[in-house]
Amino acid sequence: MAAPVDPAPRRARFDRRMLAVPGFFLLLIVVAVGALAVGRYAVPPNEIVRILLGQFLPIERTWYPQEATVVLDVRLPRVLLSILLGAGLALTGAVMQAVFRNPLASAQVLGVSSGASFGGVLILLAGFSGAALVGGAFLGGSAALALVVAIARAVPGAPLLMIILGGTVVGAMFAAMVSFITYIADPYSELPSIVFWLMGSLATASYTKVATAAIPIVAAGLVVLALRWRLNILAMGDEDATALGLSPRRLRNLLLVCVAMITAGSVSVAGVIGWVGLVVPHLVRMMVGTDNRMVLPVSALLGAIYLTLIDTLSRTISTAEIPIGILTAIIGAPFFVALLIRNRTRLWGSDA
Repeated sequence: MAAPVDPAPRRARFDRRMLAVPGFFLLLIVVAVGALAVGRYAVPPNEIVRILLGQFLPIERTWYPQEATVVLDVRLPRVLLSILLGAGLALTGAVMQAVFRNPLASAQVLGVSSGASFGGVLILLAGFSGAALVGGAFLGGSAALALVVAIARAVPGAPLLMIILGGTVVGAMFAAMVSFITYIADPYSELPSIVFWLMGSLATASYTKVATAAIPIVAAGLVVLALRWRLNILAMGDEDATALGLSPRRLRNLLLVCVAMITAGSVSVAGVIGWVGLVVPHLVRMMVGTDNRMVLPVSALLGAIYLTLIDTLSRTISTAEIPIGILTAIIGAPFFVALLIRNRTRLWGSDA
């Protein structure tokens, strides 16, 4: 007869996991206030809290008008956008890694970001923006995702390897088409805006852009979070999932559409911000385990924290602002190499 298992460690682990969501939420508030405080014109954190509360409550005005302008008109829309995009991009990575059962999957690695960029650049070249830009990015990202899935299914014997190779090929193809568009764009009126947009930046953040991105990201994000428990069943395999009453293909298609919507919403307002979806979910799994019911909400919170910190660094590290896409790539690329080395036996050996 097996020895009884002491339930104390299990309870302790459960308690820590339950504290992850409120803990990261409080940390996000602290990071957001800190992001609103720092910059060339520093504002005390206590005044930031009073400025924000003063928009809803009748409290005494102890702040200068310049401080309110900097916080409300310049920094707040940027912080809101970084929170929104960071949460959305981290969710896409967590979902794609669970759907494909692939630790290396993300919108950047699988070419979805490049496809969304191509769709967005076409819209910019045509002179449109706003909802049209979101739609173009969505169609481009969806096309890239469909091509990757088709390539992976063409060689059923090595799905993990084919997903990575398919994403590399599709990403390179769409990146080449983006390069062609930038080549033929007018160098004076069209090219500067396209190039700056492709670098990935929140420098032009506004409340309009926050609203534009929020519609697809929040809508798709809520669907993904509502289905997070089904990802655990999907990870058991198609046969077990079907036996439990799920339709694996339908669920995958729905989740991948949500991924394309979130990616499109992000790319349409800030350009390509890569690697967030690859780095953040792995950090979360190190802290809370592999249960997607915890991984997804915690990934959203940590992604929001991560991108807000990176954006704050991008605008304060030097006199000239560094595009945020550059910093996320500098951090994410070495992390990706580490994951490749860690998963080398799965890539070049068995997929088991």
